[in-house]
Amino acid sequence: MKIGVIGGGQLGRMLSLAGTPLGMNFAFLDPAPDACAQALGEHIRADYADQDHLRQLADEVDLVTFEFESVPAETVAFLSQFVPVYPGAEALRIARDRWFEKSMFKDLGIPTPAFADIQSQADLDAAVASIGLPAVMKTRTLGYDGKGQKVLRSEQDVTGAFAELGSVPCILEGFVPFTGEVSLVAVRGRDGETRFYPLVHNTHNSGILELSIASTDHPLQSLAEDYVGRVLKQLDYVGVMAFEFFEIDGGLKANEIAPRVHNSGHWTIEGAECSQFENHLRAIAGLPLGSTAKVGESAMLNFIGEVPPVDKVTAIDDCHLHHYGKAFKVGRKVGHATLRCADRATLDKKISQVQSLIKAV
Repeated sequence: MKIGVIGGGQLGRMLSLAGTPLGMNFAFLDPAPDACAQALGEHIRADYADQDHLRQLADEVDLVTFEFESVPAETVAFLSQFVPVYPGAEALRIARDRWFEKSMFKDLGIPTPAFADIQSQADLDAAVASIGLPAVMKTRTLGYDGKGQKVLRSEQDVTGAFAELGSVPCILEGFVPFTGEVSLVAVRGRDGETRFYPLVHNTHNSGILELSIASTDHPLQSLAEDYVGRVLKQLDYVGVMAFEFFEIDGGLKANEIAPRVHNSGHWTIEGAECSQFENHLRAIAGLPLGSTAKVGESAMLNFIGEVPPVDKVTAIDDCHLHHYGKAFKVGRKVGHATLRCADRATLDKKISQVQSLIKAV
């Protein structure tokens, strides 16, 4: 089976690494000349809206998926005329637009922060008067890793904020005084079978994920599964989805979904019976889903901007290095380390060892 992937970044690269043992081959459509997935499959260098090359991809593969939600929904809709695409265009259309996303959560009875659609500075002024400060203003599409958003703490921050974010459609969200950030990675097959990984505790820095630790018997696991299950069913979803939540007052409030394999699920490569990448491929190919059970205690640490010396990372017992083969650049995810240990005390010790290498870079 040959899988087409829209996007040739590290997520596509890791999909290929997971799919090769299953007898799968890959083709990546990505405009970047140095797309890091190209070493693991055919690279069709073209814009995501280039219909001639999209048709070429469709003719070469058995089915198509995508590795990030910046892909236009129109691209998926076009490809769907010629080849199966999972997840579908409707899931992508909603997930890539924060207004559609939050509106869906509200319709499904999933708690969210207060939110408002912002099409102008006047809309922003009115929304701030209603929701209050502090609040977070985000572009409706394309923002990620802290980009395309601004925290508004005072009236001075509000002035000119719409222009500051590019005068594009935005959403204003009430600030959530959360006690923790968690995410749930789930997978749903073509037949509707659904499985969930353990809730993951996430730590961010400047909007970029730094550390994810897989939980054991989290008290909010069943509630998170209920909320995620509602969305998966609503979208008739196929593949892996990540749902990010805020922990607040002993419950959960929805932040956002990612219609793809997700950074906070990287720990599953070594830390689960079947990784998120293999399970995504199983789901879209119509294969039986794999077990999402944890193997030991696991965590993932991102390498941002630069990977520490390989010999020092690999010298840490229970540590697994994933180098993306990307050029080092400030603020860019260029690799990660996963840890799998027998107990939580050992895991915490190993996390500190990896963090010391990151600080030394």
